[in-house]
Amino acid sequence: MRLTLHIWRQKAPTARGGKGDFEKYEVNDVSEHMSFLEMLDVLNERLETEGKDPIAFEHDCREGICGSCGFVINGSAHGPVPRTTVCQLHMRSFKDGDELVLEPWRARAFPILRDLIVDRSSFDRIIQAGGYVSTNTGSAPEANSVPVTKDSADRAMDAAACIGCGACVAMCPNASASLFTAAKVAHLNLLPQGQPERLIRTEKMVLQMDAEGFGHCTNHGDCSAVCPKGISVINIAQMNREYIEATLFSSPREGDTGDGA
Repeated sequence: MRLTLHIWRQKAPTARGGKGDFEKYEVNDVSEHMSFLEMLDVLNERLETEGKDPIAFEHDCREGICGSCGFVINGSAHGPVPRTTVCQLHMRSFKDGDELVLEPWRARAFPILRDLIVDRSSFDRIIQAGGYVSTNTGSAPEANSVPVTKDSADRAMDAAACIGCGACVAMCPNASASLFTAAKVAHLNLLPQGQPERLIRTEKMVLQMDAEGFGHCTNHGDCSAVCPKGISVINIAQMNREYIEATLFSSPREGDTGDGA
């Protein structure tokens, strides 16, 4: 298989004024059994042999678990196959002679570090803002001592499947992180163990999401469509309801006179 790749190259991070552009590469003898990242490995070996800088892209487990990999392929996050990360995307999804455009996630809150790698530490700060789950001290409780309904358990597990890859942000026209934040809120708030801090957790994580510069959700649904784990937008609706509840019952903030001024 022969492919033409147009890949975004950027040496310096965006924060340092780095600017990039697309560079064209011809790749021959691509096996349909290769994963997409293996194809890039072969290209990088050739570039290094030629004394050129290899293409920088992020990866770790290459099993669709860690969420490290991810970039846009022909306008679609993670490529054309639904519920598939780039590392699990195989070259049999393409045909001989295809031209592919590879670019990093595009979002103000995801500044480019180099080539196809972006800084997603904003996600980490959203999670950190959520704080901790309170538990009683002492010996570990019996696993079945706290009843959990099957519906809540299933929904919590579905939300917890989020790997934080950032595809939802990349494909949202507003660069919103609502699906990611909602998933992280829901997988704790749906369980009994997450109830003591439920409202304050929701409020803090939503406020941190806004502080990071992500856009607002306007219900396009592109986020869920490209999510490799199929996280549902139902979680966003739940997050919004709980955020409203949190703002109604939270204590006044510093500088708030309480009289609407």
